[in-house]
Amino acid sequence: MRRSFETRLLLALLLALAVIAAGCGGDSADDGATSLAPAPAPAPSDEPPAPPPSDAGEEAAVEAEPEDPTTEAEAPAPAPPEPPPPEAVEAPAEPPPAPPGPAEAPEAPADPPAPTTTEPIRLGAISTLTGPASFPESHSAAQAVFDRVNAAGGIGGRIIEYTVEDDGFDPALAAQAARRLADEVGVVAMVGSASLLECAVNSQFYAEVGLYAIQGTGIDPVCFATSNISPVNTGPFFSDAVGLFYASEVLGAQNVCFGAFDVPGFGPAYEAAIGEWTAATGHQLTYSDMALIFDGDLTPFMLELDSNGCDAAVVQANDFHYVAMMQIREAQGLDVQIIGLTSGYTEAVAEQLGSVGDGLILASEFEPFTDVDSAVLADWRQLMDEAGVPATSFAEGGYLAASIMVSVLEGIEGEISRESVGAALLALEPIDTGLTGTPYAFGDAPAHGSNRAAKFVELRDGSWVVKTPEWIIVP
Repeated sequence: MRRSFETRLLLALLLALAVIAAGCGGDSADDGATSLAPAPAPAPSDEPPAPPPSDAGEEAAVEAEPEDPTTEAEAPAPAPPEPPPPEAVEAPAEPPPAPPGPAEAPEAPADPPAPTTTEPIRLGAISTLTGPASFPESHSAAQAVFDRVNAAGGIGGRIIEYTVEDDGFDPALAAQAARRLADEVGVVAMVGSASLLECAVNSQFYAEVGLYAIQGTGIDPVCFATSNISPVNTGPFFSDAVGLFYASEVLGAQNVCFGAFDVPGFGPAYEAAIGEWTAATGHQLTYSDMALIFDGDLTPFMLELDSNGCDAAVVQANDFHYVAMMQIREAQGLDVQIIGLTSGYTEAVAEQLGSVGDGLILASEFEPFTDVDSAVLADWRQLMDEAGVPATSFAEGGYLAASIMVSVLEGIEGEISRESVGAALLALEPIDTGLTGTPYAFGDAPAHGSNRAAKFVELRDGSWVVKTPEWIIVP
């Protein structure tokens, strides 16, 4: 990346420095988690969250006016007793004994009442699609989930309209996109976003307008340190802590080291991840460098790891950085074990490195897609194949975020609005997703980071293999 990377990112993240220090705060897992089983059309929860009192107001879609069953040209025949309004005949999930009421009240119909509007349910996403990096798989996977729901009739007869904005790695564009989606498009929620900076830029705006987001790929620290955003992924900072824990407690490394790039505002989150590992294990880092240059030569860093006797080094980096580190390791004859993030867990990295990458270990934030026999990935794999979405951790995040949102929408009784979706997310019970090692949670909390686990994969002869069948979780 060019020098403009640091300048532009500084502009983006300085907007949120007041909250970044809490970047590794998060929800704790709840033992009473419900279950979210991926299916061709996600089903509503057995106990859907109750909506707030009906006050859709400005968020309500334009409703179609009901047709008059009579005409002015002919007089109506004697009418049967007029049925009560739809609220009185709404079918419960499990029919209880007949409720008290007028003797002439009809029995509840077998099917739920027809929706009061055919307006689409509008959802949005803001992702970095152009610039120094691109994350298209998350929203593409979410779109595939919504397309399938729409093909099956939508939510109560209403289709999902999904609008995706590109922030171009520009804070001004990210801010404009959020306001366009909220004010002009009228989205009721954000889902499946994957951006380098939009959490930092837009989190305060979301809180002001009551807009909630299930992030498909949370990246910057603010994604995990604000009330209105809850990512489904582990994220780079929790992954740092899990990687350090794996290095010392599973691999038994005595001299654990750490590396990360000099990104404005990320320092407190790096320190918090290291502090979490230290608190859990009592260990201290042997060596660390959190001022690496994003587009610089990594050879000096690799040589420092060797000279400091590092058995294992956890490095927060991008896919091309891991390729460079393993090539330097091979060229310099080094033995240090490199442990990285899910960003490098791709088929492209495996093909590019081949046997030179032997021993590279990366954290998978979701069930590793390398395991072709994994039952929990069967639906995801089939849907991604049908939609032509590459198999990556980012695609798993978008799929999971969209699946959770569909379940939430189907569980809302009454009007689906920004207010009712927000209330449903605040009341959401933790969900055992099957794709993550800890239950997904939203709820009424000042910060969200429920995914605190990873499985590790290792590169061998140009192919990824699952290193840890069980989830690794920092206590």
